[in-house]
Amino acid sequence: MRTMNREDNAKRKMMRMLVFSVALLSVILILSFALSDANLRLSAAGKNLAPSLQHIFGTDWLGRDMLTRTVKGLRLSLLVGAFASMISVFLATAMGIGAAIFGKKADTFISWLIDLFIGMPHLVFMILISFIVGGGIRGIVLGVSLTHWMSLSRVVRAEVLQLKNAEYIHISKSYGKSPWYIARKHILPSIFPQIMVGFLLMFPHVILHEAALTFLGFGLSPQTPAIGIILSEAMNHISTGKWWLVLFPGLLLVIVIKSFDNIGEQIRILLEPSSANE
Repeated sequence: MRTMNREDNAKRKMMRMLVFSVALLSVILILSFALSDANLRLSAAGKNLAPSLQHIFGTDWLGRDMLTRTVKGLRLSLLVGAFASMISVFLATAMGIGAAIFGKKADTFISWLIDLFIGMPHLVFMILISFIVGGGIRGIVLGVSLTHWMSLSRVVRAEVLQLKNAEYIHISKSYGKSPWYIARKHILPSIFPQIMVGFLLMFPHVILHEAALTFLGFGLSPQTPAIGIILSEAMNHISTGKWWLVLFPGLLLVIVIKSFDNIGEQIRILLEPSSANE
């Protein structure tokens, strides 16, 4: 009886954390659309104002409202991160399935490719890719997506190797179905929950690395209202005592990343309760 009560309490706690994270992210997303672009107009009279009821996050050196800049910058980072994550998940799924069902040579080559990418310095590799393709949104998307697929591909490969020995897979092979057909009709639907969890757990890392690339000047242009640009510009003014220019955007970025990480972790535990004790 006590064990059941502990399990029920743990489930309720997980659901509360999940709902809280989703609600928090929803509020930030709604704010990014609700706040007017008029708050981003230059204002000589409203420059460098400390946080107040009128400007909760204060204003910057050009008189722009920092709350509006921050949430709109986070919205852009979320969009770029979602696109990069989807590309990375597609690569991971294709590589993982290919390594598991297309024979030993394909498995050896893909495993070697995974080890090669993992062995490279992560941030340096992202900067190099972004620089080669000319930076901007395209550079960030390619740089981030091409460096985040390896861990998920290993998970997919392991799942597919287990499924290969299933009876319905052998029956499908006996009917002469091709590996592409088996992957599309049988394997992919079975591993879809793991892929979704992998996407949710990858997403916060992608957002953080997108912000890091932009902060270092290898990502979006300075005119783009991304969170990395906001933090990079604010560093030039923090020495003058304008702490709010860095504190609130950085804090909100951490909150968003932790919320997505928490959502992915809670969904993983709900799908695989045994992983809660790992």
